[in-house]
Amino acid sequence: MSSHRILSYSLAINEALHQTMAADPAVFLIGQGVKSPWYVGNTAQGLRERFGDERVIDTPVSENAMTGAAVGAALAGMRPVVVHPRMDFMFYAFDPIINEAANWYYMNGGSLPVPVVFWGIINRGGEQAAQHSQALHGMFAQVPGLKVVMPATPYDAKGLMVAAIREPNPVVFIDDRWLYRLEEPVPEEIYDVEIGRARIAREGTDVTVAASSFMVQEALMASELLAEAGIAAEIIDLRTIKPLDGETLVASVKKTGRMVVADGGWRSFGVAAEVSALVAERAFGALRAPVARVALPDCPAPASAALENVYYRNSTDIIQAVRSLF
Repeated sequence: MSSHRILSYSLAINEALHQTMAADPAVFLIGQGVKSPWYVGNTAQGLRERFGDERVIDTPVSENAMTGAAVGAALAGMRPVVVHPRMDFMFYAFDPIINEAANWYYMNGGSLPVPVVFWGIINRGGEQAAQHSQALHGMFAQVPGLKVVMPATPYDAKGLMVAAIREPNPVVFIDDRWLYRLEEPVPEEIYDVEIGRARIAREGTDVTVAASSFMVQEALMASELLAEAGIAAEIIDLRTIKPLDGETLVASVKKTGRMVVADGGWRSFGVAAEVSALVAERAFGALRAPVARVALPDCPAPASAALENVYYRNSTDIIQAVRSLF
């Protein structure tokens, strides 16, 4: 029988790592700062003490090297999870991620899987500026051979990490540090959440709001205020960015007739644009208004706290976008 207790988002990830590493000796964690709460919060809490330095490997600051080592280990039959505490610096690892891991299964005719998880942590706000605040999920989602997941809740953080580790091919697992203190009931036993399946976080009839990661929480806050104004918003938690669950998105838009896409990435050529295109191609006749996008402006993140308040999108922006459709 499932036993639920309240667990934070970060500890849900931690539990997923503990349980998968206990169940499968091929699973190991590698990356920068896995011994330091300053880098990874409490997501790696207790792992080194339980599994030792051979399976919890704290690396030097060399993103390309540690990621390349993880890809090589996956090709040799291991199941590595390689963590990038600031996903901005995954740019240094694009070669092993994109040129190697994403292509290997295809180039070998489906005979050689690459079971590796590339775990990137988004660090936004706090006056961290352009080089420490970037969300790169849209870039990874463009690459054939990669799956991209972005959990918005503790339940999904655990379930999607487990699913990513069990997946026979590369998964980019992206979390947002702003979610680490979010709490909800989470089952104690190991479980997975299906990759590629969205979740209806709130049912509604007047407008569909599709979001992922931290923006799901902003969308839910917006839906409460919209409900007071008589607008019933249906909130779709994408969960998976690649592949998108087009079936759930289209079904919702056919019901509501309006859509807002809220994304924590840049506006141009990003996830918001892709979701908008999908709906335009598959549910254009159901739309009563153009699809509205809520996303970051096409400029680097500022270092000023005052400018950050303008730069980052929130529930107020979502409400304004929804109201523009009526």
